[in-house]
Amino acid sequence: MREPIGHDRAKALLARLRPQALLLTGPEGVGRRTLARWFAYGLNCERGFPPCGACRSCRLDPHPDHLEIAPQTGERQRPVIPVERIVPREGGGANLLEWIEAAPRFRRKVAVIDGAERLTEAAANALLKTLEEPPGHAHLVLVAGSRDAVLPTLASRSLEVRLSPLPEAELRAIRDDPDLLAFAEGAPGRLFWAIEHPEEVRALVRLVDDLLLGLDDGTASAERLKELLSRAQSGLPPWPFLRRAFAKLPPDARTEALGFLVKLEEALAAFVAPDLLAAWGVHELRRIYGTLRPRAL
Repeated sequence: MREPIGHDRAKALLARLRPQALLLTGPEGVGRRTLARWFAYGLNCERGFPPCGACRSCRLDPHPDHLEIAPQTGERQRPVIPVERIVPREGGGANLLEWIEAAPRFRRKVAVIDGAERLTEAAANALLKTLEEPPGHAHLVLVAGSRDAVLPTLASRSLEVRLSPLPEAELRAIRDDPDLLAFAEGAPGRLFWAIEHPEEVRALVRLVDDLLLGLDDGTASAERLKELLSRAQSGLPPWPFLRRAFAKLPPDARTEALGFLVKLEEALAAFVAPDLLAAWGVHELRRIYGTLRPRAL
C-alpha cells in the first residue's frame, strides 16, 4: 500500500468519519484510488488509522477483504461496468453483492467501484439497493471524475470527498523537472508515470511544439493534431502542454483557445472519431491563431 501524497484534510476526515458510502472525486491521477486503498487498509489495520503497513492485515496484497471493480470493454468498445459485476446473473461470475454479504476475514469489507460514472443504468440501479442498506461490516467507495458524472441517487447517498490537484511545490520535492511537472498538472499519479516514462513525455512535447510551430507559420496539418489525439486515446494526453502554450497568448485568443481545447478534449472522451476531430481542430486553431498580431508563440 502506497501512502497518499498530500490530501491531509481528506485523510483526517475519512479516519474520523469512516463512512459506509464514500464518493471520491477529482482529476485523473490526483490520488483517488490511492486514497481509497489507504482507507480500506486503515479500516482493517490492527492499529487503525493511519494504516501501519506492518500488521497481518496491512501486509496482505491483494487483501481478501478488498474488492476493486473497474470498467471493462462493452458495446461499441466503450468501457462500462455491467450489471453482472454488481449482482448475480446466470453465467456472470463473481459479483459485488455476493462478495460483500459474506463475513470479512478481518474487520471490514471494502468494495471500490473505480470509474463509477461508467456503471450501466442497470448496474447503477442494482448498486443503489446496496448503498441504501449496506451490511454492517461493509463499506462502498465510488471513484469518479466528478459528482455530476455519477447517477444522482448514488451521489446523494454517499459522502463526497473531492480531491484537488496538489500545489506544484509539493510535487517538485519528488522531481523538479518542468516538463514532467507540467504533464502532471498537480496529480501525483501522473508525475510518477512521467518519471517512469520520461522519453514518452519528451516525444509528446516535441509533437506539441511541431503543431504550435505549424500554427504559427501556417503549415499546421490535421495529421499533426491527429497524432496528438491518438496519443491522448492511448493514455498520453497532450492537453497539459497545449494549455501551457495557450496560456502565453493574448487575453482574447487565450480564452478562446483554452475554451476550444476543453471542447476538443470532451469530444474525444465522447468517442468522436479522431479524423473528424483533427480536421475540425486544426481549422479552429488556425482561425484563432490567424487573429494574432503579432504572433505570440
